[in-house]
Amino acid sequence: MQGLAKTLIIEDDAQSRHNLKVILEFIGEHCHAISASELSTFEWSEPWSACFLGQVSDQALKDIIKSSLVVHNHIPVIMLAGAMHDVEELTNYVGELNQPVNYPQLTDALRHCQEFMGRRGLEVPHLGRKNTLFRSMVGQSTAISTVRHLIEQVSGTEASVLVLGESGTGKEVVARNLHYHSPRRKGPFVPVNCGAIPPDLLESELFGHEKGAFTGAITARKGRFELAQGGTLFLDEIGDMPMPMQVKLLRVLQERCFERVGGNQSIRADVRIVAATHRNLDEMIEKGTFREDLYYRLNVFPIEMPALRERKQDIPLLLQELLARMEAEGSTRVRLTPRAVNSLMEHHWPGNVRELANLIERLMILFPGESVDVNHLPTKYRYSDIPEFQPENYNQQSIEEQEQAALADMFANFSDGGIPQQGMQNAGPTSNDLPEDGLNLKEMLAEVEVNMICQALEAQNGVVARAADMLGMRRTTLVEKMRKYNLNKDDMR
Repeated sequence: MQGLAKTLIIEDDAQSRHNLKVILEFIGEHCHAISASELSTFEWSEPWSACFLGQVSDQALKDIIKSSLVVHNHIPVIMLAGAMHDVEELTNYVGELNQPVNYPQLTDALRHCQEFMGRRGLEVPHLGRKNTLFRSMVGQSTAISTVRHLIEQVSGTEASVLVLGESGTGKEVVARNLHYHSPRRKGPFVPVNCGAIPPDLLESELFGHEKGAFTGAITARKGRFELAQGGTLFLDEIGDMPMPMQVKLLRVLQERCFERVGGNQSIRADVRIVAATHRNLDEMIEKGTFREDLYYRLNVFPIEMPALRERKQDIPLLLQELLARMEAEGSTRVRLTPRAVNSLMEHHWPGNVRELANLIERLMILFPGESVDVNHLPTKYRYSDIPEFQPENYNQQSIEEQEQAALADMFANFSDGGIPQQGMQNAGPTSNDLPEDGLNLKEMLAEVEVNMICQALEAQNGVVARAADMLGMRRTTLVEKMRKYNLNKDDMR
């Protein structure tokens, strides 16, 4: 079934180990069975298609198994029923195998292992170019295509450009591309964050100062305007510039000359101005915190950088570019599964491309050289579940037993034995006003259960795994209940 790949069995009970090996070999699997004590010297170099993890007797050996399987998290793990292991950190956990083993369940488990092994990661292309200016400009969405077109249109001119957009969208990348594609590309690109410099030092930072101009000015110093001569000056967060400095900047833009602080010699400003802000300058003008005349001087050619949530279809290409850049900087490459990429495309991304880049850097540190799936992502980025095979389908439980299990799941956290009042308002009469003719308890409890499931799914934005945690049940149990009541998680959003 698996070709050259082998199935690993880890079980301390010799008879159970032998029995499972015989069954797997009978259906065509190549097996290797060991006890937990053999795992510390076990050779992982061979290709493994699955690992069946059973009973081990010593806690230290459990730790060895756990750490080994976490390191080799590309191997799917099937837990044998009765093996009391914590699977929270086993990101490669596929499901549980009931005993005695039956053929439908075993083949279903192996099929899920094949699907787990068959997931292809998002490969990082080896880029031959050294230039990484466009790492936040990749994409095929209309929004980012428009930005690239505007850059091409204005880069060859001397017009002042105002780049607008939320924090983390890549406004400085736009400015660098403008400089790189302009006739001034051989000149310097000088960025200055207007919001990061104290107001009393901003004038000296921009225009420089002469020796003795103020206390501590022991030598003359060039400002950013002089350092950017013949190139581009990027005024980031221009909306945070104090009003007095706005007046002085306006004069420089109008006269194209300036003087150092404490000096009287006029210096010509041979620079191109590119400004950027995440603030709404129109509202600031109405409130009197930003000069309208300066706004029109800067806003000759506006470019608005779209938020990442507005171009989610570009996320796969952005991931490739970010992974390639970090690999070029010395990080070990990782592979993102399509399911992980799809989950990231569901996120709102309030931090935009900067948030995405930080997440990728974190994943490359945590999982160097590994395949990153949904369950490797931080919780807030998980918007899909890893399907696991459901041995419940093969349990020949009676309807009464299933209903008892459902009631136990619902009321396990209520020590007083009473029915929770949340979700019961429209469920029917309470124990205090039981009608004389009686009621259908089964229907009433089903309605309560549906109500609670819907509330949990809505609270967790339709993510079944989180809703199951909220209800105190396994995800597979919740999935079965949703099928039973014909509930769709998408309807809960």
